[in-house]
Amino acid sequence: MAPRGCNVMEAAEELSDQFLHLTKRFLPHLARLCLISTFLEDGIHTWWQWNKQESIKMSWISNSFLALILGMLNTFGQLVGCVLILVQKCVPCACFVLYGIIFMQVMAYGLLWNLRFLMRNVSLSGGLLFLLAESQAKGKSMFAGVPTLDYICPHQYIQLGGRVLLLLMFISLLHFEVSMFAIFQDAFNMVLIILVAIGFKTKLAALTLVFWLLLINVLENPFWTIPANRPLHDFMKYDFFHTMSVMGGLLLVVALGPGGVSMDKHKKW
Repeated sequence: MAPRGCNVMEAAEELSDQFLHLTKRFLPHLARLCLISTFLEDGIHTWWQWNKQESIKMSWISNSFLALILGMLNTFGQLVGCVLILVQKCVPCACFVLYGIIFMQVMAYGLLWNLRFLMRNVSLSGGLLFLLAESQAKGKSMFAGVPTLDYICPHQYIQLGGRVLLLLMFISLLHFEVSMFAIFQDAFNMVLIILVAIGFKTKLAALTLVFWLLLINVLENPFWTIPANRPLHDFMKYDFFHTMSVMGGLLLVVALGPGGVSMDKHKKW
């Protein structure tokens, strides 16, 4: 007789497989939209607030012309990169543009020494790695009928790097508080983090993290309930969309699978 825990795990995997079957057509599109939501929101926000020059208040730039140029690169680079990713055109170029935006924002806004925000941007980089891996995998799919040796492709190493970088965000979500719920939440997050990082029960763990993050995000970052003129509104909105981006990366993990560098892959051999 199988242990009860195994039966629960099998039932959970069956439910996740049914979910994937029902959503397989639009899940990758939803994942990409969620992943780039941080860039899309910031680009639209700076566009509408351009007259107030909120987008070019950069800590180390005193030259107004240079600040204007960097502000334009920040705004249009994000919007153009997001559109290219959504329409699936020149995805690698769009990803590298967004990487440049991340680097510029970290340096220009003085976030290099802010560990929390730095880790959020690193985790966002992990999501972009998945987009690169997806575009490379599509490029190779045109040769699917050609016999090849069984080896791990470079894009599968990119998927591994994306998984590890993406999950760095969860370190900033840990509470380290002495309460039953905080201890449970930290332990729950850590178990799922480790499962996704090593690629064991990857799709189930990543899907669970998506629903967990959705719940936490709505409860902890309801920026729409805060007046727009309060600093807390912008802080919550930043957290909300960054969390949405990480959810998009996790949805790509669900849609693409863990890749060849994972325990799930080795179990099939």
